[in-house]
Amino acid sequence: MTGDRSGISQDTVEALRDSSLAHLLAISGMNMAFLMAFVFALIRHGLALIPALALRVNTKKVAAVASLGVALFYLLLSGANVATERAFIMVSVMLCAVLIDRRALSLRSVSISGILLLLLRPESLTEPGFQMSFAATVALIAAFAALDGAVFRERMPRWMKPAFMLVFSSVVAGVATAPYAAAHFNRFTDYGLMANLLTVPIMGAVVMPAGAVAALLAPFGLAQLPLWVMEMGARWILFIAHWVAGLDGAVTAIPAPGPWVMPLVTLGGIWIILWRGRVQAIGGALILAALALWTMAERPALLISGDGKLLGLMGAEGRALSANAGGGFAAENWLENDGDLAGQKDAAAREGFSGKKGERWFQFAGLEAVVLSGKGAAEKLGPACAAGDLVILADRAETVPEGCKLIDQKILSATGSLALWVEDGAVRIRQSKAQQRKWSDRRRTAALPALSVAAGAP
Repeated sequence: MTGDRSGISQDTVEALRDSSLAHLLAISGMNMAFLMAFVFALIRHGLALIPALALRVNTKKVAAVASLGVALFYLLLSGANVATERAFIMVSVMLCAVLIDRRALSLRSVSISGILLLLLRPESLTEPGFQMSFAATVALIAAFAALDGAVFRERMPRWMKPAFMLVFSSVVAGVATAPYAAAHFNRFTDYGLMANLLTVPIMGAVVMPAGAVAALLAPFGLAQLPLWVMEMGARWILFIAHWVAGLDGAVTAIPAPGPWVMPLVTLGGIWIILWRGRVQAIGGALILAALALWTMAERPALLISGDGKLLGLMGAEGRALSANAGGGFAAENWLENDGDLAGQKDAAAREGFSGKKGERWFQFAGLEAVVLSGKGAAEKLGPACAAGDLVILADRAETVPEGCKLIDQKILSATGSLALWVEDGAVRIRQSKAQQRKWSDRRRTAALPALSVAAGAP
């Protein structure tokens, strides 16, 4: 309820992630919406039970004001992180729309929320939370608006509406957020829809209302019963998470997309929502083009960490790592972006590197290369330069032998991690550090060695 995850084990976090239920941990739009819906309904229906008030006061607006106050209190209680701020802004716009007699759920309210959030935190535009929450919200509003007259008001019996809304909203939100989740987290949870159908109703109807009631009753020492109800709901969610995560094929690894993929997906989705008729097909074509580009995304042939201690070489089995420990954050990111579910130890056991620890030899673009690390690495520079075509040194070289193609820590401190591709008979090197940006200090640039593909190399 307050955003404190200290009591959640790593195993549980991984199970929630692999079952597409990790969003339940974040105090974001869904949690805020469930809590506000409960408070709004409680106050509005509670006031309706008092005829003297119900006949003289607009109970809907009173409930909106009270819910806005509870939302602000919840924002401060949870630590006011970015996800909660985003949810608070969206809920506030919706409740203000109620106060001025406008539609609470509309694309206008979503656009106002987005503008306010970007004015306050423009950097959030590139964050997965912003992209996924707004993608889901826009898609749900557009989808339900399209079905409002044809399905809800004319053809569907009342008893079917709750089940239909649950399934339909889960499908729409899942489809809308899937590309962004796959792009940011490099995984697709194959049974995520089933897991959400089995848990989201419990979260909304049991866990969040029970938590709100517990907060109201806690000052009187009566919170035990609602906390027990909350526990039962949480136990069910965790049971489903572990069960789904344990199914065969629960997770499919997805490689990182190219730079144009997500802009095209976003543009295609917006086009489909804003236009009507045959012209909507253009949006579908943009999305299909983006997916085609995604499948053709090329990963670097060689990756070098910022400290030079870890290398990743692409091979037939996937990316082979030069070390089975150390640089775990870089190793995890590399493998995830490759669409590879292997751990660092498994990747280090793949073919690609040979030699003892601290002096690992490998073939790259037909060149004989070596990475030197550990104690005494700089002392091995001379023999390594004589025997190899490229040397990566996890230390600063005092003197560089003539003709030696060297990437040492002095260069890496200026460039950051490096990614190398083989293109048109030459090796292209891409730097990660900020000297590529307009506002960076260009004095920190470093001369990278020019590498040519050896004769006969693929």
